Amino acid sequence: MAFNRRRIVVGAGTLLVLILVSSLVPKMPGVVTQLTYASERGRALAVGESLAHAEDLTTAFQSVAKALRPSVVSISSVKKMKALVRQPRSEFGDWPPGYRDFFGDDFFERFFQFQVPEGRFEHRGLGTGVIVSDDGYILTSSHVVDGADEVTVTLSDERRFTAEIIGTDEKSDVAVLKIKASRLAPARLGDSDAMKVGQWVVAIGSPFGLEQTVTAGIVSAKGRADVGIADYEDFIQTDAAINPGNSGGPLVDLKGEVIGINTAIASRTGGYMGVGFAIPSNMARTIMDNIIKDGRVERGWLGAMIQDLTEDLAKSFGFKSIDGVLIGDVVPDGPAARSGLRAGDIITDVNGKLVRKASQLRNIIASIQPNTVAQLRVFRDGRSMPLNVNIGLLESRLFSGVAGNSATDAGIGMVVRTVTPELARQAGIEPDEKGVVVTDVQPGSLAANASIRPGDVIISVGGSPVGDVSDFREAMKQQDVKRGIRMQVKREGFQRFVFMKSN
Repeated sequence: MAFNRRRIVVGAGTLLVLILVSSLVPKMPGVVTQLTYASERGRALAVGESLAHAEDLTTAFQSVAKALRPSVVSISSVKKMKALVRQPRSEFGDWPPGYRDFFGDDFFERFFQFQVPEGRFEHRGLGTGVIVSDDGYILTSSHVVDGADEVTVTLSDERRFTAEIIGTDEKSDVAVLKIKASRLAPARLGDSDAMKVGQWVVAIGSPFGLEQTVTAGIVSAKGRADVGIADYEDFIQTDAAINPGNSGGPLVDLKGEVIGINTAIASRTGGYMGVGFAIPSNMARTIMDNIIKDGRVERGWLGAMIQDLTEDLAKSFGFKSIDGVLIGDVVPDGPAARSGLRAGDIITDVNGKLVRKASQLRNIIASIQPNTVAQLRVFRDGRSMPLNVNIGLLESRLFSGVAGNSATDAGIGMVVRTVTPELARQAGIEPDEKGVVVTDVQPGSLAANASIRPGDVIISVGGSPVGDVSDFREAMKQQDVKRGIRMQVKREGFQRFVFMKSN
């Protein structure tokens, strides 16, 4: 009962307050306004605290720009070229006005004499670089100085130096220059592997010749490959504005460390559209060290055809993931073959580092010093096992491709024939080749969508070797196209796996 009386008293008190406030509002219209203002003032104070953090970020950007200014250089290149300039000349002198318009240029070029003097012109290019040593070494993009006869480097204080091209590596789009200068301010190369998607970065360069331009953005993605810019790709993607002239300039984190060398943009207009790519600093550092030390880049070589896994391919090998790289074939007497690596193996890590894609494995192997033993972990016959490979030296004459993924669709749609000497000659394969050769592929069929094409040699179906058409038919009888069929196909001397499955 006492509890109820207290509730009645409190309720009556609240009602009294409300009545009092409502009676005051008509008489004191400023009361509500003051209450609203007080609320806004409180919010403004709270926002002010967050603005202090924004100012801290602004200060960080300013500090990075100041710290990197003496390290970033503008690069201009000159490529001297020759051309033949065709000039019509009539032995009868100048033709009357209107004749050329009437007969046309083709008539005069075909039937009258010409003098062909040698013309000369210069192709000029602009780019950016970053000083990486106090004695004048500069990192930039290979395409900035490719084929240049003259390279000029301009420092932030407008001093100009003629640069020597120490070396270029077109496969990664990295170049190293050297200027004769001392007491320079080199930038620090950071650890690009430690960068996280979403981190702030700053791009510095000379877009359209506008020196020391600073733009900001974030790391949009890492490990971008198959972009089509270079042979070895492991790009950092960023939305920091990059435009023509930024190539070779640094991508910098908020600690002031260079974590990438800006190299290209994805654009439909030729200008910035929010997608830029930078070579990771760790890759650039390794290539730079090789160029400075040996004048060239030596890359590791595995000696195997590698390809990405699909869900169907992985399942066919009893592998429960698509994170790994499938061995389609091994080069006879190559490093992989000598170590016992074989077609159908799935590499899951190298030297303790997980590998998920063929392009990633290719970059890792390439970065390993030749004649170094690499520790691989391989999935084979349902179990994981260690395997050591003595990495070889990649030479330009050696094949080092990455096989593409296979698509799946309904209908096999191909014709195969047993290899005969005449058929082998027509298909450009060895006369003693084992297997059946594909002679026709129906457009839109399962075979076509699995990238099989005429001239391919099928050497196994579902793991069963195929020696002739009879073997092929027998092996196909054991397969279910709805569950999927795995085939091993040989093309241009190298093997790869394809997987066909109907919907």
